Amino acid sequence: MQLAKVIGNLVATHKVDSLKGVKLMLVQKVDEAGSALGEAFVAIDATGQAGEGELVLLESGREAAVAVPDWYNPADQAIIAIVDDVYTIQETVKEASDKKQSSKKAAKA
Repeated sequence: MQLAKVIGNLVATHKVDSLKGVKLMLVQKVDEAGSALGEAFVAIDATGQAGEGELVLLESGREAAVAVPDWYNPADQAIIAIVDDVYTIQETVKEASDKKQSSKKAAKA
């Protein structure tokens, strides 16, 4: 699985039957800080709710195809979740350190 940002959507007037009713989104893989990685590409939206600008979780390969009801389809990338927050160890350590520093300052005052 990989984090990505939705940067657009695609409209296709003709699709294979197995993808009818499935949204096609343009996505860009990102790291945990939100920095772009590699080229943009198309993914199916298995949630049916992803929108432009949202951080999402992608699945690739055969697992991507089985994320939608008609699993016999040609998809190799699928949005499987919309991400609300990303927490990293570095942020947690920094937040704890900042909190500790604030407590020390408050105790001295």
